[in-house]
Amino acid sequence: MKYQLRHTTRYDYSSDVTLSHNEARLLPRDLPWQRVSDTSLVITPQPVRVRERLDFFGNRVSYFSIQELHSSLEVTLNSQITTLPRQLPPATLDLAWQNCVAQITTDTLAPVSLAEARLMMLDSDFVRSHTDLADYARQSFREDCSLVDAIQAFNRQIFEEFTYDPEHTTIATPVLDVLNSRRGVCQDFAHLAIGCLRSLGLPARYVSGYMETLPPPGQTKLQGADATHAWLAVAIPGWGWLEIDPTNGTLPDERYITLAWGRDFADVTPLKGVMNGGGKDQLSVAVDVTPLTDEHLLELF
Repeated sequence: MKYQLRHTTRYDYSSDVTLSHNEARLLPRDLPWQRVSDTSLVITPQPVRVRERLDFFGNRVSYFSIQELHSSLEVTLNSQITTLPRQLPPATLDLAWQNCVAQITTDTLAPVSLAEARLMMLDSDFVRSHTDLADYARQSFREDCSLVDAIQAFNRQIFEEFTYDPEHTTIATPVLDVLNSRRGVCQDFAHLAIGCLRSLGLPARYVSGYMETLPPPGQTKLQGADATHAWLAVAIPGWGWLEIDPTNGTLPDERYITLAWGRDFADVTPLKGVMNGGGKDQLSVAVDVTPLTDEHLLELF
């Protein structure tokens, strides 16, 4: 699949800002199943300096500084993305999940980095292990069940038992509250799943990105109607990271665009910074993920 991605974040302030320093994690990753091209980051007002680096997790980070009076800040990413099918674990991979937990203490996880696997088992800002989370996951992680089968059953379990409700939670809602209410959004379900898996002793990382959405039949797709999405990946010893999307009960495919990953949302916040002044701010975000046909590509050139 080929997509034109556009992501605009805008802050409007109640009073002028005199100075701001910011970090944007808006540049998609280049991956074996994802190719990124023709990328631009447009920042208004124009910053005095912009620098790009890779963070600890390999995500692309753009640092920029604005040193003039401004009452608003707008950051727009434009990029072309080509997505390819993700590899899936072979049917012959039959690892009991308890044995996989035991392997985490050894150095036989390749191609998964042992250091990264252990890092993705630790408590983080939004996700903490708990016996209640482990107990919930054990409905799918039964005795002697294979790791891959258990992960996929667990993915469906959350999808079937939780209700998508954008009015019920905020980013700060504790994972245990999400578990008890059985309601939330994609960030909540990703954090919940990660907490459950880590509570069992399995490494899991948070993934942020986008997913192509389709308008209702007969209706035109609205500009800016898409949104960022969140899912997760689980380490499979001897194979790699298996992505799951509990919000939709599916495995991510070519419709999914990967932006960044980390321990939880705090590691992949799209835009954050510090500033002098500003007062109260109003945030607006518009995302468009537009499929490109060969005709569209010719028009771009």
